[in-house]
Amino acid sequence: MAKKKKPTKIEPKKPRFQSAKAFLENRQTQTTFGLFLAIFAIFLLVAFTSFLFSWETDQSELTEFTNKSSNVKNLLGKIGHSLSNFFMYKGFGIAAFILPILIFFTGIYLLLQVHLKKIRKSWGWGILGMLWLSILTGFFTKAGSLLSGVVGFEMNNYLQKFLGKTGVLLLLIFGLLSYFAIRFKINAHHISKLLKRKEKVIGQTSTDSEKNATQNDPVTQKTEELSLKPNESIEKSEFELSVENLQPTIKNYLGKKEPKKEVALDIETPPEEDVEIAIEKIVEEKTESENLSDKLVKDFGEFDPKLELGTFKFPTLNLLREFNESISIDQEELEANKNRIVETLNNYKIGIAQIKATVGPTVTLYEIVPEAGIRISKIKNLEDDIALSLSALGIRIIAPIPGKGTIGIEVPNKKATMVSMKSMIASTKFQNAQMELPIALGKTISNESFVVDLAKMPHLLMAGATGQGKSVGLNVILTSLLYKKHPAEVKFVLVDPKKVELTLFNKIERHYLAKLPDTDEAIITDTTKVVHTLNSLCIEMDNRYDLLKSAMVRNIKEYNEKFKTRKLNPENGHQFLPYIVLVIDEFADLIMTAGKEVETPIARLAQLARAIGIHLIVATQRPSVNVITGIIKANFPSRIAFRVTSKIDSRTILDSSGADQLIGKGDMLYSGGNQLVRIQCAFVDTPEVEKITDFIGSQKAYPEAHLLPEFLGEESGTSLDININDRDSLFKDACLVIVRAQQGSASLLQRKLKLGYNRAGRLIDQLEAAGIVGPFEGSKARQVLVPDEMALNQLLDNEKK
Repeated sequence: MAKKKKPTKIEPKKPRFQSAKAFLENRQTQTTFGLFLAIFAIFLLVAFTSFLFSWETDQSELTEFTNKSSNVKNLLGKIGHSLSNFFMYKGFGIAAFILPILIFFTGIYLLLQVHLKKIRKSWGWGILGMLWLSILTGFFTKAGSLLSGVVGFEMNNYLQKFLGKTGVLLLLIFGLLSYFAIRFKINAHHISKLLKRKEKVIGQTSTDSEKNATQNDPVTQKTEELSLKPNESIEKSEFELSVENLQPTIKNYLGKKEPKKEVALDIETPPEEDVEIAIEKIVEEKTESENLSDKLVKDFGEFDPKLELGTFKFPTLNLLREFNESISIDQEELEANKNRIVETLNNYKIGIAQIKATVGPTVTLYEIVPEAGIRISKIKNLEDDIALSLSALGIRIIAPIPGKGTIGIEVPNKKATMVSMKSMIASTKFQNAQMELPIALGKTISNESFVVDLAKMPHLLMAGATGQGKSVGLNVILTSLLYKKHPAEVKFVLVDPKKVELTLFNKIERHYLAKLPDTDEAIITDTTKVVHTLNSLCIEMDNRYDLLKSAMVRNIKEYNEKFKTRKLNPENGHQFLPYIVLVIDEFADLIMTAGKEVETPIARLAQLARAIGIHLIVATQRPSVNVITGIIKANFPSRIAFRVTSKIDSRTILDSSGADQLIGKGDMLYSGGNQLVRIQCAFVDTPEVEKITDFIGSQKAYPEAHLLPEFLGEESGTSLDININDRDSLFKDACLVIVRAQQGSASLLQRKLKLGYNRAGRLIDQLEAAGIVGPFEGSKARQVLVPDEMALNQLLDNEKK
């Protein structure tokens, strides 16, 4: 059998340079770097200033930088002189003084947390200013001048070769004007306004001088008085009216005092004044570089559900027994079996072109390639004849082997090899399994460890006759999960009608088990409690789907990942969701005693519970059609069949024959889809399970077992009248919750009003007595008899009367 590829874990991609970005955005880092830049800017400023006076005498010391005996006159020593020589003499000359100014303000910006956009803008204008000033000084100086530096002189010399001196001068003027136009947003409109304002000032001055001259002339004054007198009586009332109407408008428009009389006599349109608008500075909102959940993860780390039992230790391998599992190949037995197979087929004129044997722990697979023209059905019909010739029990023919062009004949070995649980747990395939719920079932015919994921199945149906290994198989599944999953990650709901198979797991009640509140024992043996537990799991399923809906995820894995990265708020009811594995040891007994009350919630869980992490393992020793119904089979695609007594039972559990030809003692067939895999189930004995549960039970545990939601059974309902005065203080609130939701259930009151089971149950009783909800209807929510709040208020008012 070809080995299955090991599933690889897909790690989520982390943003590139995330750690570097977080370091640079740290407030302490920015403060330290800002202080450094400010001090370094002062250092450069002092070094540049000192360089202006000492550069000629210190030039000879540049080559002696490492010589301790050489000295320089620069106030900041050789480093200050070297930096000044680089930026000023070989660089931009006196324009280099802009550089420490830029560095200083950059440091101040970082200290004050000014937006980086302003820092980039300042550096852009600063570098352009350095280039312009360097070229300008180079225009008026000669080579080797400190004022222009090498950069300024060489750039000026280069530009003059193409533009000439006049062109370079015009270019410098253009650069300066462009700077003012862009930096201060000056345009032609502003210049025209400025010119108009100057003309107005000159015109106002000339008008005032003319008026003064006129007023000083007595002849002109007399003439004006005489010319106004004839028309004064005619125009006065109309003129005064117009002036009175205009004065408020002029006042409001110009915001000035009432105009003088002589101005109002010669009425004209008031001149436009240049009113400047004050633009409010736009304050940019501060933005966060990361969302809140990422910040919480950075500050506190991801949520760890294992933290409460952080000292928990998984069971050790030395708790399990070790057997001699080396498969001894008996060459004589293989040769004899091969000869009998070939002889039997030749008797029916079936030729064999090739045969190959694969030896497993309990069964050897003989792969044969028949000659051309042989019908497969002809070989399949010879199953009993081959078994007779080999004198062996449990011959099984696979015609053809899926994925191969061969026919398989499985023959039991005379000496079987035990498959220990220790070898399965210690196998690399199990230890490195990147699965949610890994289960090490046993070894295949090719002696390969067979590990499957219960979360992918998603439910498992087991069947087999009494004493064929069914109960051991359940212990293997539970042991696998105990060795791989932390108590915070998985919880078991154990149903044991026989009362003896799963009792050992009582010791790990406060670690791994889940139960109903107010229940003494976590392992369920009473049929009535089984019904309540199954319906409670249905309520848990509905509650979990509500959480997935509000979290906007599709399954429990995505939900828990989102909760671990702190993207879900616990104050909104969110919590880490452990996987819940429901194990039913004897399903037939439950069907006989409870019937539909058990089958309905199990079918509902099997149909819907996969996405929210509730998985079912149902075992039965009687795989008849009235126990394993069509609804059950349709929702349990993964099945395990131990040896059964008839072909009918085999077809019931596997939809094909083969289980009736197994040899027992853990020999089983696993169906994960269309292909059947023959496996020798691992063996774990009761003392081993006891050691494992003792090891886990002796460690620190949770205060109590994981509590499932409350479920109100038939005995919780009541038809008796309840005194109004004895009603709960939250009765009216409960009425509003039930009527608004139109759903009568105690779990709803528990969630909405944050109540315990007992109080919510009493409220439901009081609501039933008041005629607001109907009687108990099994797993369904009670019917709400009041349609809306108006009808509720009328009902409550009538009670008071």
